[in-house]
Amino acid sequence: MQFNPPLERVTLLRRYKRFMADVRRQDGSEITVHCPNTGSMKNCVLPGVEQAALISDSGNPKRKYRHTLEAVQVAHGHWAGVNTARTNALVEEAVRAALIPELDPATGVEREVKCGDSRFDLALGKRSDPHTFIEVKNVTLGPGPDDEDDGVIAFPDSVTERGQKHLQTLMQVVASGNRAVLFFCVQHSGATAARPADEIDRRYGELLREAKQRGVEILAWQVSLKPDEFVLARNLPILL
Repeated sequence: MQFNPPLERVTLLRRYKRFMADVRRQDGSEITVHCPNTGSMKNCVLPGVEQAALISDSGNPKRKYRHTLEAVQVAHGHWAGVNTARTNALVEEAVRAALIPELDPATGVEREVKCGDSRFDLALGKRSDPHTFIEVKNVTLGPGPDDEDDGVIAFPDSVTERGQKHLQTLMQVVASGNRAVLFFCVQHSGATAARPADEIDRRYGELLREAKQRGVEILAWQVSLKPDEFVLARNLPILL
């Protein structure tokens, strides 16, 4: 995923009302930008701390908030990608480019595919007859400023009943004879591994381990975050 022009470096001042953030540009002016992230952004936005950040420009002067918060500099000097609207596109791009060995695009790659009463982020095969269903998660919960920088990035960053339901649905996909994949898209430059955040959502961790036992495949890949390009760079071990 290339950015032309490159993302603009700014200072994040505050995030509020969930989808809004105020930033200071290098010329000293302040603007409000869109923050497309429904999560808590725990350890991404540090309360009371001004942080370096990257924003994109939609180029649309008619949009209420023309710019979008894309990434922030978090604890220990690392960067985290916080625009969850990018996540599916990043994974789709990598799958289509045949960068993920476990996900062969030869039979087709589709977005937003239904299976029963559920809808999956991606699927492999024909839209009318997919054989592999993929649920994608944006993973950004790294260590805080007072924590050891162990490189283990966790999901979720808040209790997620929706995420719990997704795991149950993935298990149903396997039971029906199809292939199910949970894909952790780890947008954190300090990542060396991924894990479930049991301390935040114990039930999610339980379901994740059950899903693994029942045949749901779990993949984790780290995203390389640069002002001119975000791209899936390498696979990560998953600590269960």
